[in-house]
Amino acid sequence: MPELSSRRLPLDGVRVIELGQLLAGPFTGTLLAYFGADVVKVEPPGGDPIRGWRKLDEDGTSYWWRSLGRNKKSVTLDLKSDQGKALVRQLMGNADVVIENFRPGTMENWGLGPDSFAEDNPGLIYTRISGYGQTGPYASKPGYASVCEGIGGLRYVNGFPGERPVRPNLSLGDTIAGLHAALGILLALFERQKSDKGQVVDVALYESVFNLLEGVIPEFDGAGVIREPAGSTVTGIVPTNTYRCADGKFVVIGGNGDSIFKRLMTTAGRPDMADNPAMASNAGRVEHETEIDTALDSWCRSLPSEQVLTLLEEARVPAGPIYSVADMFNDPHFQARGLFQQVEINGKPLKVPAITPRLADTPGETRWPGGEVGSHNDAVLREELGLSDEEFAALKADGVIG
Repeated sequence: MPELSSRRLPLDGVRVIELGQLLAGPFTGTLLAYFGADVVKVEPPGGDPIRGWRKLDEDGTSYWWRSLGRNKKSVTLDLKSDQGKALVRQLMGNADVVIENFRPGTMENWGLGPDSFAEDNPGLIYTRISGYGQTGPYASKPGYASVCEGIGGLRYVNGFPGERPVRPNLSLGDTIAGLHAALGILLALFERQKSDKGQVVDVALYESVFNLLEGVIPEFDGAGVIREPAGSTVTGIVPTNTYRCADGKFVVIGGNGDSIFKRLMTTAGRPDMADNPAMASNAGRVEHETEIDTALDSWCRSLPSEQVLTLLEEARVPAGPIYSVADMFNDPHFQARGLFQQVEINGKPLKVPAITPRLADTPGETRWPGGEVGSHNDAVLREELGLSDEEFAALKADGVIG
């Protein structure tokens, strides 16, 4: 078992039991573990399916897992067996936080629902992540991120008018839900300091996406306006768009401040627009959006992206490139900010992303990469729970321990 950090971390002393698989629950556990929580990840025999997803290393393990599983103790238990459930109950009974992302009702069917710990562990913060939440007519529906991004409103506004809605090439619904779950856990921990009581944190993927809709809800209720997809722009804010340059690369320009717009259009060789009273405010620019975007598109196409960005930086206009991961690796600012942390996998180096926010005095850290399946079975099940050699061997022979 790896050595723990000698530095003080914000969540030192917080014990977390992470149940469930794939992304939303595990990402929550990763966030907490990065900032010092003692996270025990309970996996089924064979491990979390993410261990085998996407690109695999020479050992047949997902590169993604090395990042997502970092700083966690991996324990394998078959939760469909009575012995597995009994051992998980012991772990949960001594925990501060439980994270589970099974379909609602699953934990109750196993006798491991939050009510069953009301007396034994009243301070337990029981975090539940699901597609549609623990209540309501959709609670029992399977809720993957792709589906929940749709019903939660994100997909509707994403893409080009009249075309198929577009998804980013990421499982945003899962990650956003994980962020909400981590926030809920921290709020519940803060409250527990006052009341000594735990509580249930109910996180739904579709609600986490819904939480990002800015003014969409009051604009509909107050003005009857349905926010439609707007391609690479943002409705009601002009100019903010993506433009192709002479070298084929794209740049993003955000020139929607009044004084910024004047500097932008002057730099783009359009002083007539810079000084046009009809475009002096955002409301006027919205009315002339097509005209403004056409002018900026023409200017960007006449110059290579590097020159466009240099000119805009000199004019103090917010602008930037569209980066691939290769661009990030080569960028000195990413390097200077320490956004890539190196770990070792069987003696070979691998970069994983740092996790923000950045705390000045007690920053988080990657203490070890995602380990092998059941790599902490001995440390947790034998040393902590006190299983004898004979009991451990019997559970292994019965397939309860992977």
